Amino acid sequence: MDFLFIQNPTKISCYKAVGTSNSNAQLLIFHKENFITFNFKDTLDFTLEEVQKQKLRKGFTTGTCATASAKAAILSIIKQQKVEGVDVTLPKGNSIKIKIENCKFTENSARCSVIKDAGDDPDVTHGAEIIVDVSLNENINQIEIDGGEGVGVVTKPGLGLEINKPAINPIPKQMINANLNEIAKDVLAKNGIRIVISVPKGKELALKTDNPRLGIIGGISILGTSGIVIPYSTASFAASIRQNLDVSLALGNDTVVLTTGGRSEEFSKTFVDLPEHCFVTMGDFSGYTIQQCAKKGIKKAYVVGFIGKLSKMAMGVKQTHVKGSKVDMSFLADLAKNSGANEELVEQIKKANTARHVQEIIQENQLNEFFIKVCSKVYDHMIEYSENKVVLEVVLFDFDGSILTRYPEK
Repeated sequence: MDFLFIQNPTKISCYKAVGTSNSNAQLLIFHKENFITFNFKDTLDFTLEEVQKQKLRKGFTTGTCATASAKAAILSIIKQQKVEGVDVTLPKGNSIKIKIENCKFTENSARCSVIKDAGDDPDVTHGAEIIVDVSLNENINQIEIDGGEGVGVVTKPGLGLEINKPAINPIPKQMINANLNEIAKDVLAKNGIRIVISVPKGKELALKTDNPRLGIIGGISILGTSGIVIPYSTASFAASIRQNLDVSLALGNDTVVLTTGGRSEEFSKTFVDLPEHCFVTMGDFSGYTIQQCAKKGIKKAYVVGFIGKLSKMAMGVKQTHVKGSKVDMSFLADLAKNSGANEELVEQIKKANTARHVQEIIQENQLNEFFIKVCSKVYDHMIEYSENKVVLEVVLFDFDGSILTRYPEK
């Protein structure tokens, strides 16, 4: 396939690639971190709006819903009027407009809600109403965030959340705090703000998720790392991987960083200095991605991620989506045993709740050889999938962005 490549277009006019052997050239467009392709034979003239129609529609997370509802509630108290929509600042500094479904307020309290829109992603929470109740109190300059009806309660370790507390992840809490501090400085100078998030259908929806298995009882989790839901489509995701690799090679770069998601990409930029197009989100398709690297002629690949995905990759799982494979605690226990763990520690790992829980146990016992073994297993499988055609380095991060292991060791 022959490629014409245009980066961040506003209007596109282009012609069939001249002097190519293939009469059906392909236009490859890179716009706002998305790759879009068009096949064409002759002149093609279209606008960016037409390009956007070719993409799967993104949605927004439950964390973004809660943030928007909280922001609308505070604004309604401040302005003493109904709020119909808000701009939510996302973790990367960009913003998104969110429609407010319902808004009621008094002088010192408000209730607002947002309908979760998962875009074209098959998310069980799509269409759920995320409600936030806001009330002012005497705890000056304090923002308290709690869970109400339909928000799960954490009962097991290994999730990075406090036990017996609501399952509201750190990034949504940070988003709520940041967005409220943008607009409510005068309010906070005289009052505290209490926020209660609830999801009326959360208890029923949670039964369709992994929450019961993970020990999150009574409702869904309030989630999100970027604030945006990226549509999960196997065909389109695989296409975006191929296209990302093609762009890197077309621009003269044969080294790439294969990340499991946005956070691992962000952390990897602290130790790898490469152009933006060299960072490839492989997501759950690790086996497919490294095979494509080998096929297309990538010379070196950094494989970066966290303990959950890398544990599955160490087992030889090529597709690591949570619905398609589980972390095998017996496998991790065997790795720990081979790393020098005693029988008591091995049994702890067998009974661990999540891969993150295993990481916490390993770190508490300072058994760093375990992380090396995980990465070496990932390395061995990825080398096999690539038929030893790609130079590899596997990097395991902790959840704060510190490197636990690089393999092979320098």
